[in-house]
Amino acid sequence: MFIDFDKVLGVHQQALNVLGKRSRILASNIVNADTPNYKARDIDFRSTLRKVADSQGSDNGTVRLEASAQGHFSEVSTEMTADENLLYRVPLQPSLDGNTVDSQTEIAMYTENAIRYQASLRFLSGKFKSIVSAFRGE
Repeated sequence: MFIDFDKVLGVHQQALNVLGKRSRILASNIVNADTPNYKARDIDFRSTLRKVADSQGSDNGTVRLEASAQGHFSEVSTEMTADENLLYRVPLQPSLDGNTVDSQTEIAMYTENAIRYQASLRFLSGKFKSIVSAFRGE
């Protein structure tokens, strides 16, 4: 019996990947709160997840393209690179040294991101428990 985990798990596995990357970006902002001329960065979670979810039906995060010439690529990766989709956060009140990090905003965003991450983990845990239960015939 073959189980298509991409269909069973839905978008939550990609959400964990995007949320993990966003967590690192927000943590970097918090750590650099006192660094002169540091610009706070973030990603647009919804648009990034939408891009990843649109490619969900493909194999391993790649999209197959029709090549009309010999030099064309046969696959295009849809995974987020380090600087792709990174945006600058618009500060409410930038500091005199050019730093745009607002520690309270960044901590709130990091906390919200962590809650979303935990929610996706719990959803996936429930899905796996359901699959195990189905195999056991419970």
